[in-house]
Amino acid sequence: MEHLQKDFKVSERRACRVVDQPRSSQRYSSTKAEIDTALIQRMVALARENPRYGYRRVWALLRREGWAVNKKRVQRLWREADLKVPAKERKRRRMGASENSITRKQAEYPGHVWSYDFAMDATEDGRRLKMMPIVEEYSRECLALETERSITAEDVVETLARLFAERGAPSFIRSDNGPEFIAKAVKRWLASSGVETLYIEPGAPWENAYSETFISRMRDELLNRELFANVKEAKVLAEDYRDYYNHRRPHERWGI
Repeated sequence: MEHLQKDFKVSERRACRVVDQPRSSQRYSSTKAEIDTALIQRMVALARENPRYGYRRVWALLRREGWAVNKKRVQRLWREADLKVPAKERKRRRMGASENSITRKQAEYPGHVWSYDFAMDATEDGRRLKMMPIVEEYSRECLALETERSITAEDVVETLARLFAERGAPSFIRSDNGPEFIAKAVKRWLASSGVETLYIEPGAPWENAYSETFISRMRDELLNRELFANVKEAKVLAEDYRDYYNHRRPHERWGI
């Protein structure tokens, strides 16, 4: 249109009439590119804040922020922006043979099966940190995330007693054969509380998959990103992460 106006020295109105084009079409300016640019910028920011998230979880976060965007559009823009989750090589796992594994004894309702395990880290002075997450397997909720220099069998009982008082006792609790979990004091106390133990096979951590999954995600999203100055700071950040994991982190378990 500008070419016609320049060569024939006519107005925009005359040029539009000659080529039979509405003037509104000539003056239309698409805002889609601007919206996509803003959306990509927000996606990049969310991907940097959560480097282990793919486009599905970023889409869930965008929806929570009020972006009216569908998953396919986010996927397209994710590819255009060349956003990727760093690849992790997966090892092959065999199905657990134990009757106490998650494949043999699954949680069927809230409060049916809890599981716990230990994760190790350190403060910046090199001293050990020990963390004990307790997971409600049906809902995947992290009920507690104890963080100390060391956690003994007595500490395990104390934490469980507090949770039983708050939430009620589960029917079963699943764990590996760590000395803190198979200690006589823990076994006696669980038996007196009416809770049965599910000890997985030695050397088969996948049989306790929900605790292992939580620890893996916590390591990706917290432990590998934070340098703890001391135990107090580790406790605060661990509790913040537990709150985030339970209430704000998108979970595939519930499709969000």
